[in-house]
Amino acid sequence: MTNKTDRIIIFDTTLRDGEQCPGATLNIDEKLVIAKQLARLGVDVIEAGFAFASPGDFEAVKKIAQIVGIENGPVVCSLARAIKADIEAAAEALKPAVNARIHTFISTSDIHLEYQLRKSRAEVLAIAEEMVAYAKSFMTDIEFSPMDAARTDPEFLYQVLERAIAAGATTVNIPDTVGYTTPSEFGAMIKGIIENVPNIDQAIISVHGHNDLGLAVANFLEAVKNGARQLECTINGIGERAGNASLEELVMALHVRRQYFNPYLGRPADSQESLTNIDTRQIYKTSRLVSNLTGMLVQPNKAIVGANAFAHESGIHQDGVLKNKLTYEIMDAQLIGLTDNQIVLGKHSGRNAFRTRLKELGFELSDTELNKAFVRFKEVADKKKEISDWDLEAIVNDEIQQAPDLFRVELVQVSCGSNARPTATVTLRTPEGEELTDAAIGTGPVDAVYKAINRVVNVPNELIEFSVQSVTAGIDAIGEVTIRLRYESKVFSGHAANTDIIVASAQAYVNALNRLYASLQTQQKPEEVTAQKV
Repeated sequence: MTNKTDRIIIFDTTLRDGEQCPGATLNIDEKLVIAKQLARLGVDVIEAGFAFASPGDFEAVKKIAQIVGIENGPVVCSLARAIKADIEAAAEALKPAVNARIHTFISTSDIHLEYQLRKSRAEVLAIAEEMVAYAKSFMTDIEFSPMDAARTDPEFLYQVLERAIAAGATTVNIPDTVGYTTPSEFGAMIKGIIENVPNIDQAIISVHGHNDLGLAVANFLEAVKNGARQLECTINGIGERAGNASLEELVMALHVRRQYFNPYLGRPADSQESLTNIDTRQIYKTSRLVSNLTGMLVQPNKAIVGANAFAHESGIHQDGVLKNKLTYEIMDAQLIGLTDNQIVLGKHSGRNAFRTRLKELGFELSDTELNKAFVRFKEVADKKKEISDWDLEAIVNDEIQQAPDLFRVELVQVSCGSNARPTATVTLRTPEGEELTDAAIGTGPVDAVYKAINRVVNVPNELIEFSVQSVTAGIDAIGEVTIRLRYESKVFSGHAANTDIIVASAQAYVNALNRLYASLQTQQKPEEVTAQKV
């Protein structure tokens, strides 16, 4: 592989860097659901996790390698520090994958060397070379990252990259770890690497960046113009602090403006061939899935996948769009998987029609998952006359989420009004199968429900976020509730959808409490893993 490739490789790190966002912790089954969808989306590389970080991460990488890392499937990757134990864990977890990659890294900026690694430049050079070669002994596809490259002395960066490539790195990733650089600076950095690393033609140049200044996507596009050919990004731009470069924004920028970018990749300017392997019609579905499972809501004005991305309120804009969409829309909503299809199924629809429509929407469910979703669909169809594709997605995503099934909501009953004290009665089934009922008074119906649930579960927690979204318009719309709880330094999210917003609130809260409860029952790995980011 060389940097002369005429397309852009999409490296998705939603399951690794994206999951490091507070509250976005996913269990193994949820990671697998997302990995399958990323494969349908057409990403080239899935960074499935950090195998050494915990037994859970190891098992997640291994399971994704087994089920998603098939022939003609994406490359499955595991992150590893430039330490033998990390590399060995990554190699072992990745064994089932047909196409696998170890991504190893070490800090190179002087500030990191002095205060974090406490090593000299010479020591870092030797470690990088030795550990890349060690990783190469397990597999041929090796990626190397000099962490905090954007703040690394250029001359030292060139030396590290040259040694890593000579040792066997097939991809060298240039991370803007702290989201500090600007587009012109990042482009110049990539150009400098191409001009000053003698063996750079033996590796793909990749970029990774955080969005602390809101410049990650712009930085990446400038890097592409200067020779970068792999982009490390996440769905919805989730990740630590302000997040990562957004996959959907990068892909659609390259698609909509391909006439502009074509010459930088050695193509005729008027070429209509896509610059990536991404199936753009899967973008919206993938965005929704990741949002639901992580509990990280997408802001309405988010580019590409936000609720307002294709909405028009201005009279002038509405008039123009009605006459010709191109007056105020630079892309068709159907291109990212949005449709105008409103009613697709009703309460008389059968299981086969339900399965067929879900398949058209991109859902591949097991028989058990289908049965659960069909029962829920029938319940909703009895309450709603019209079931839209968005309703179906909410139903299915809610039913197939794999949160620990410990406590279960059996009954929610509330009493409230303008001159009444909001009171809630709840019945939960405990992990031991016992039904417990309690009641509480709150400032509102949801507060009363949560206080009653807390009395039953009896696990200390702090509610830090409660949000409600309507899936579709109308008084009978399905409401989606997302909850985030804090326990000590950890954040746990919960999500639920229901036509009854109080019931959805109770289910989302119990969902989050189940994650918290399961975490308390799990013994942590004794080794402390630090520097889990690039």
